[in-house]
Formats: sequence, structure tokens, C-alpha cells
Amino acid sequence: MDTIYVTGHRNPDTDSIVAAMAYAALRNALGDREYEAACLGQVSDETQIVLDRFGFQPPKRITSMHTQVKDLDFDRPPVFSTAVTMGRAWKMLGQLTNINAIPVANEDGTLYGMLSRTDVADYNMSLVSTGRLDAVPLFNLLSVLEGKVINDAGEQTDEISGEVIIALPQSRDNLVFNKKETVVLCGHQPDMIRRALEMNVNCLVLCQAELSEELRALPTKTCVISTPFDAYHAVQLIFQSTPIGRICNTEDLVCFHLEDRVDDVREKMLKHRHPSYPILDEDEQVVGVLTRYHLLRPRRKRVVLVDHNEASQSVPGLEEAEILEIIDHHRLADIQTANPIYVRNEPVGSTNTIIAGMFQDRGLMPSDKMAGMMAAAILSDTVMFKSPTCTDRDIRTAERMARIANISLDELGREIFSASLDSKTVEDLLMSDYKEFHIAGHDLAVAQITCVDSPKMLERKEEFLAQMRKVMEQKGFSMMLLMLTDVLLEGTQIIYLGDDEIIQQAFNITPKENALFLPGIMSRKKQVIPMLSALWG
Repeated sequence: MDTIYVTGHRNPDTDSIVAAMAYAALRNALGDREYEAACLGQVSDETQIVLDRFGFQPPKRITSMHTQVKDLDFDRPPVFSTAVTMGRAWKMLGQLTNINAIPVANEDGTLYGMLSRTDVADYNMSLVSTGRLDAVPLFNLLSVLEGKVINDAGEQTDEISGEVIIALPQSRDNLVFNKKETVVLCGHQPDMIRRALEMNVNCLVLCQAELSEELRALPTKTCVISTPFDAYHAVQLIFQSTPIGRICNTEDLVCFHLEDRVDDVREKMLKHRHPSYPILDEDEQVVGVLTRYHLLRPRRKRVVLVDHNEASQSVPGLEEAEILEIIDHHRLADIQTANPIYVRNEPVGSTNTIIAGMFQDRGLMPSDKMAGMMAAAILSDTVMFKSPTCTDRDIRTAERMARIANISLDELGREIFSASLDSKTVEDLLMSDYKEFHIAGHDLAVAQITCVDSPKMLERKEEFLAQMRKVMEQKGFSMMLLMLTDVLLEGTQIIYLGDDEIIQQAFNITPKENALFLPGIMSRKKQVIPMLSALWG
């Protein structure tokens, strides 16, 4: 089965990362082994502390949900070497009736060319006028003829060249071979065999015939091959001994990679209109063949969203993916689905509180380490139960998870929020918990940093403002806020860019030099965003 990614929002916080890991663990424990936790951004220092504390690695990082070549049911025919005989390749093309061409690879597995039925037909038609072999490896000839070398001169031969002739009766001298650069086919014709050996023709193919001791003793440089086929079939098979590297198409090749987006592939196909296209992996190794047919019904990536339900906060390309479930504790936003899905949205302070309830619903206890991480995530998202988003259920759930993990919530909370922020750049700090919003025609961003010493963070206000201006110019936002949420002060220092009047009306406080303090304000979701939404209607 294809992977089902469980992912939180961009610039993930601890609740988002742990929720993805916990829900994937729940589903996998119940037998749905295709679920895999993923994250959309850099793991924060706080989250890394939690992961290290309980012995987990960060989830796989993904950057897109766009449908890619690797999501298509493309064909995977054998990839032949350039030395393979045309006969073997033609037999394979006959078996693969739905494939127009097969890839030909160099010795290291990289693409050399593409062999199509048209290439084989063109080659066969050219033989009508030439009827000649050019330096075909002896092994190739023996393979197609199912033959064997029966003289010493043949053991010294590596390649066969010459005009291919079926020997005629001796009375028709004008039609018989008369030069050394010849490949002669004959049956029980001692005189013809003798003549060929005496002329030292390049190759003599005995069709359903034996070489007498007398003729075997003749001194010659001719390679003698015995085959079980009659002359008519043998002459057809001989021309199938040519290595496919000589007849396959090697020019104007158009290839795709597994990571290429299907939209880009479709556009390129319309431009070139080849019947088949080779597919390469990240090491340029050939892995398959793509045709227009494969684009008709692409397999969309499957995803479960946790801790968000807003498109601007989710993975790029989400519109091309199949959303299976949403588990969240935020306001309902703008994500749309093609089909009805399972949605669990509850007014609690942490997504992990909801997922802990899902463990209970299914009669499954999380492991002690997973329970410890879930307790840490609840502490983080509720700011040690001081956020107005925190509910009694969050507290009870965190206490239960702590008992399972045999840890102290107070000690765990201090460990989480004591992460040093001094060494981080303002850009890293700003983007560590950053979200974009679209409210009543207003586009804005709100970043949040939870700390225990907000006055010290305010010393870097000008640095923050400079970085915020860059973000606003790049995104075209009308406003941007940075929340410095202080666990000890139980309030938030706001640094902002935008209309002073809007800030004053929304928070009922007169700002000063792009900053203000909001006592009791701990939550972006439940306090700051609702205030702005109420102002703008």
C-alpha cells in the first residue's frame, strides 16, 4: 500500500510534531501499517528537547504533496544492455504488447537509448538492400542460432562480419560466394563446405549438418558454427544477432525523473509527442517507461492533517492530494475535499489531548515514551496550563500521560521552556512558530515565541522589526505581529508592523513604538486572532 502521511502545519510546533507521530503510531498499532508521520519544516529547539528526552527521531520531512511521476502506475519493462541481441529484445517487445519502446542502458545503468518497434522495422528493411553483418560479437551469433563452435579457428574468433549468403549448388558458380568477407550458410554440401574452408571465409554456418573428419582436418581461418536450424530460419536469426545498442534511438531523447511534477510532465509531452519516455531516479538510473496513458488516472498522495485545517498553513500541493482525515483544535478554515472525510475538531488546548482520547476510544494505551511526548506537547501548547485555550480535559489528559510515562509535569515543563533562545537568529525565531491568516480581506501573519524572559527578547526588537518588514514585502501582507508569550509574566509582549489604529481598536491599548504588553494574553488562536476577526467583522 502507498504511504499515508500524517502531518501538522508549516513551521511546526511541538504539538504539531508529536500529534503526527502519535496518530501514526496509533493507526499502525491497529494494523494500518501504511501511516507515516511527517513534518513540513525545521524542528524547533523545544521540540528537539522533547524528542531527545524520550528517545525519538524527528519525523520525515516533506516539502510537497504535488502528484509526481513516482505516483503514477508507469511501466517497468526490463532494461537491456546495449550488447543484448535484437532477437532477445524483439521477443520481449512481443510479450509487452502495451509498451511501444524499452529502455537501453549503459553498463552503469544510466540511459543509453530507447528501442522501439519502429527501430526494429527500420533495421529489418535496411537488411533487404545490404544483407550484411558488421562486427557482430560471436557470442551474439551463437545465442540466436543456438549454435556452437566446432573448430579451432572458431575458438580464436571474437567478431563476425561479412555478406550473408546461403550456398547454392556448385554448378551455379556465378551465384556462389567468391570472397573472404562472407558468412556462408549450407547444409550437407561437402563441396561447398570445402570451398568455404579453403577460401577462409569469415564464418561458415552448418545448418542441420555435421563436419566430416576430413574437412575438419583442413587448415583454415574460418569460424565454423553448427546450428539445429535449417538455412532459411538460420539466415533470419543471424540478423537478429545485432546488438541493440547499434539500432536503438539515442538522439533527441526526452526523459523524466521520479520527482518531476505531473503537470510539468504533461506540458512537456504535449510539446514532444513521443510514444514513450524513459524514467530516471535520483542517480540517473533507468527505472521505467512513461506514456500518455499513465497520466489519465494518477494516484494522488494521501494525507491526514493534524493541528491545522487551513490551506495556507498546510503542505504545498495539498489541492492535488487526497485528504483522508483532519484532527484539529483550531477554528474551521478553508480546506475543501472532493469526498466526505472523517473530521475530529474539539475545543481543547492541544491536538494531543484529542489523540489521547482516540487511543482510549480504541482500547489502546500509548507506550510510556509516547505518553511522555504527548504530555510534553500538551504542556507546550497550553503554556503549562496557563493559556486560555487550556481545558480541564487537557490537564487530566496530561496528568494521565505523565503517570503512564512516570514523569513529573513540573519538571518536564521547566525543561521544555528553558530552551535557550539567545543563540538563534531573529529569522529562525520568527519562523519557528509562524502562521499566515486571511481574515475578511486582510492578509497577515502572526508569529509566536514562548519564553520565560520576554524583556530580554524585547532588546532585539529592532532586529525583529527589520526581519518582519522583509516578510511583509515578500508576502504582500498589510500587518504582521510577533507574540513574545512569557510563561512567568502570564502575558504577551506584542511587536507589530501595520496600522496603529487597528492595533489600538483590536486590543484596546495604545501602542508605543510598535510594541505593547497584553496581560493575560497567552493564545494566538483563542485571543489574538478572535480580536482581529471581531474588529474586521
